[in-house]
Amino acid sequence: MKSNADHPISIAPHPGRLRVSWNGKTVADTTDALLLLEASYPGVRYIPRNDVDMTLLTKSQHRTRCPYKGEANYFSLSNDGKTAENAIWSYEAPLPVASQIAGYLAFDPKFVEFMENNPD
Repeated sequence: MKSNADHPISIAPHPGRLRVSWNGKTVADTTDALLLLEASYPGVRYIPRNDVDMTLLTKSQHRTRCPYKGEANYFSLSNDGKTAENAIWSYEAPLPVASQIAGYLAFDPKFVEFMENNPD
């Protein structure tokens, strides 16, 4: 499927700096995030892997499929004996409408805290 008038998808650079923390640790810090807007859902921030502390992530067996973006792989966060199961997802080979987010990571806001510094 592709983006359409009933289910629009747009991807743009996220303005400014974005940091993600979990369990007292900075998990990501970037100025290169992307913001994906899909239909009427809240925007989702996608962060390049180079800006994520991958030592805190463990690949999960969990998978989901979106008819618009493709198959998502999941990661869990682990630190100091705590775990947030399937708190992060990534589209390794997204469908064409979402090709810009290939390999980027998205964080579930139920598990992490986002700190944004946006330019005026």
